[in-house]
Amino acid sequence: QVQLVESGGGLVQPGGSLRLSCAASGILFSLFDVGWYRQAPGKQRELVAVFSSGGSTNYTDSVKGRFTISRDNLKRTVYLEMNSLKPEDTAVYYCNARFGLRANHWGQGTQVTVSS
Repeated sequence: QVQLVESGGGLVQPGGSLRLSCAASGILFSLFDVGWYRQAPGKQRELVAVFSSGGSTNYTDSVKGRFTISRDNLKRTVYLEMNSLKPEDTAVYYCNARFGLRANHWGQGTQVTVSS
């Protein structure tokens, strides 16, 4: 049984920071590309950052220089460090683990709200 469990969301003021975590179970974590997506109200889900099984990272332009994705294969966990948060970063953030076309798993989501 595959599970991706996110944590770390919450309410933060503009300019603040949050760290999201996603703990995986039931998969060979090191073989998966892992990433974070987000969905704001009324908008489509979008890719925020991805960390491939080969070690490369990619970010959407709007978070470059502010967000950092990392992974710990021993702990089967992926992190998203978010700094200099803006109101437009407000969304539900979802963890994703993908193994080519063979497997694609999602977490339940965690709410991030940036507001004063």
